[in-house]
Amino acid sequence: MENQSKTGVLLVNLGTPDEATPKAIKRFLSQFLHDKRVVDMTRWLWCPLLHGVILPIRAPKVAKLYQGVWMSEGSPLMVFSRRQASKLKQSLNVPVELGMTYGNPSLLSGMQSLLEQGVEKVIVLPLYPQYSATTTAAVVDGLGKAFKQMTVVPSFEVIGDYHDHPLYIKALADSVRESWRERGESEYLLCSYHGIPKRFADNGDVYPQHCEKTTELLAQELGLGSDRMGMTYQSRFGREEWLQPYTDKTLEKLPNQGIKKLDIIAPAFSVDCLETLEELSEECCDIYKEAGGESFNYIPCLNDSDKHIELMASLVNARLLNGE
Repeated sequence: MENQSKTGVLLVNLGTPDEATPKAIKRFLSQFLHDKRVVDMTRWLWCPLLHGVILPIRAPKVAKLYQGVWMSEGSPLMVFSRRQASKLKQSLNVPVELGMTYGNPSLLSGMQSLLEQGVEKVIVLPLYPQYSATTTAAVVDGLGKAFKQMTVVPSFEVIGDYHDHPLYIKALADSVRESWRERGESEYLLCSYHGIPKRFADNGDVYPQHCEKTTELLAQELGLGSDRMGMTYQSRFGREEWLQPYTDKTLEKLPNQGIKKLDIIAPAFSVDCLETLEELSEECCDIYKEAGGESFNYIPCLNDSDKHIELMASLVNARLLNGE
């Protein structure tokens, strides 16, 4: 396509600490938890609590958790994100850069790298299948801040979500089927999504509807009824009510319902990270087995699999064609 040489792609994810050290964790969490999209508490109440209590206590603990999942090339989220960008660039034959909402590489550096390659239009692909103000909208906010620091602002288009895209559903289903071929089919498949405060959904965030639709379509693709598959929300933080049912509480109950062999998958995460490799794969496994579960199998994220790259390429190509 003639205009492809002037079009580039910015792949966006949440971000990750630069190192698995308390100092780097503190720096990353400070930026993340200062975002009003993530924590909307009054600043004069929140900031002293964050810097005086939460970060000093949490940073060393989180650093130890990161050390347990850190790869030789760096943070799992960054390693897989780099691989995704490289493979997508090969597939599309257009410039592709990474930009993280928090941490490095920043949205600003990603945009600047694309402009240096002669890009005039940027297709922004936040790797959040299900839209939420806490993630996708935070990307748009971050882009606005980045543009304020740029002399030349490119035209851009944001892909808002892909929670019901056929290639996304098929890629998830294929990853489940591959796990079944290798390990055998379980009695139950649990889809665990990252949670958000219930108040956000009550105020109009469509995230839970998107999660429910993804689960429904995946169940159809796999041919599983409600007796064989369900969905929950993980990673809650603070004291207020988050979206339910909670993953950890559900795992405590399932063995008593006769489900002793469980598969768990995290459809909202495009790459494996601390929340999947440590919280889901290890913590949740312990919770389930302590409650009487016998077999717990975590199915990895789509990461840089061929089916995932095919999905990303399809999402971008649809925008390239529309831009003709």
